[in-house]
Amino acid sequence: MLLVFLAASIARAGEATDQVRRSVDEVIKVVQSQPDGPARRAEIRRIANRLFDFEETAKRALGPHWQQRTPAEREEFVRLFSDLLEAAYVGKIDLYQGEKIAYVGETVDGDQATVKTRIVTKQGTEVPVDYRLLREKDGWRVYDVVIEGVSLVGNYRTQFNKIIQTSSFEDLVKRMRAKDFSSPDGGRGRRS
Repeated sequence: MLLVFLAASIARAGEATDQVRRSVDEVIKVVQSQPDGPARRAEIRRIANRLFDFEETAKRALGPHWQQRTPAEREEFVRLFSDLLEAAYVGKIDLYQGEKIAYVGETVDGDQATVKTRIVTKQGTEVPVDYRLLREKDGWRVYDVVIEGVSLVGNYRTQFNKIIQTSSFEDLVKRMRAKDFSSPDGGRGRRS
């Protein structure tokens, strides 16, 4: 019985990594084979929509303020937040120049998993990138990315909370509609 349980755990342990690897490989293939433009960005967005749970990511980024929102406000926030992520991060994919991605570990705890990767630059520098995932009915989906120990969700939660506390949720949404964000730190400081 113990062997069956261990075999099942080992088999499941690779599922999250396999899902991340397939999506990353697809994006790299698109970047290498298609010229930059609307078609390429649409294809990358399609892949990202399969891999990422943007609603869960938005919910975690909004933190305690999520519960106070109406269903319509939540829906708009998820849409604006996923657009914000695309604007801030998908453009960085264009900087890809053949860096290697090493999949170095996976931990699974119930319905949550972390896939640990390292991006190895041409100079040999390793950049740790961890994907945090939730198990859903159709597989694993990413809800957070941690780059060099810094959580994407945590960065946005801090920024969103500050805006809501010093102004209002409506002001946050207004800024998001105006695309008045370029990164989790509002365009200031370190870029991932």
